[in-house]
Amino acid sequence: MRSSRLGIVVLTALAPAIWGTTYLVTTELLPPGGPLLAALLRALPAGLLLLAVTRRLPQGIWWWRALVLGALNIGVFLALLFVAAYRLPGGVAATVGAVQPLLAAGLSAALLGDRLTRRTALAGVAGIAGVSLLVLRADARLDALGVGAALGGALVMATGVVLAKRWTSPAPLLATTGWQLVGGGLLLLPVALLVEGPPPADLTAQNLLGYAYLSFVGAAVAYALWFRGIRALPPTAVSFLGLLSPLVATVLGLLVAGERLNGLQALGGVVVIAALIAAQTHKKTPPLAAVPGAASPPPAPRSARATDPGTAPTATGHGSRQQGVHPCA
Repeated sequence: MRSSRLGIVVLTALAPAIWGTTYLVTTELLPPGGPLLAALLRALPAGLLLLAVTRRLPQGIWWWRALVLGALNIGVFLALLFVAAYRLPGGVAATVGAVQPLLAAGLSAALLGDRLTRRTALAGVAGIAGVSLLVLRADARLDALGVGAALGGALVMATGVVLAKRWTSPAPLLATTGWQLVGGGLLLLPVALLVEGPPPADLTAQNLLGYAYLSFVGAAVAYALWFRGIRALPPTAVSFLGLLSPLVATVLGLLVAGERLNGLQALGGVVVIAALIAAQTHKKTPPLAAVPGAASPPPAPRSARATDPGTAPTATGHGSRQQGVHPCA
């Protein structure tokens, strides 16, 4: 069971790792400007592709649920993300966005009944500190609108993660992913056309390659892995994996752009990894008899006690959710 959960965590972690390449792809392959166009071309073509492959549309309440989840996880989130990116230095935007795991933990406690532990809270604070050491610069400037957009992006993404866990779709994973990408893309379409106008007519093959990567790898593949992780893992654990994005972006800057890593950045990377590991490991729920104040279980038959004196009842039910074990895992 542990090896199965580890495999799901690793596959889910690939999604934010892929998203960590977005900055490099944007600066190296895409035309300057047009962030909303990039968000639109990232979401809508990928969603239409998944709809064409799965040939399944939402049914009943899933028409509006898919639109809400698409807005939270993709449409509104990407719009706020690009507003923050344009009005704040990247380090400030990433540091403010690192509050998302704590928001997800609070929403999970409110909407799903999950317990907010001290371990999770400390890991969340450590994650914010690690990201700030990794990417924040001393001369970073603050902008009220940019900070608000970054906080809003973290909040809507955390809400989307928790609601995607609460609203488990009966449809296959790829179909649900396609619904959300199309919903988010359709919300971005009028905004992108109104703010930035139609796409430029002089796109190069390099530009098209960058858009294709962001759409099919950065959206279709990454979001499918992300939503699969949400189905199988606690939403708080999934949110912590998002801290990998600034870490991967920093590593790519070292390898490709020739940037240098100082001691504080190295320390920040270590802290981020430690927070990720702490958030993915959970203590097992103790046996019912060991919980203070819990009712004692009924005595076992004499024959059972004689044949197996070490047998003890164990807690079931909600405790398995605290360990992040999905019923279908």
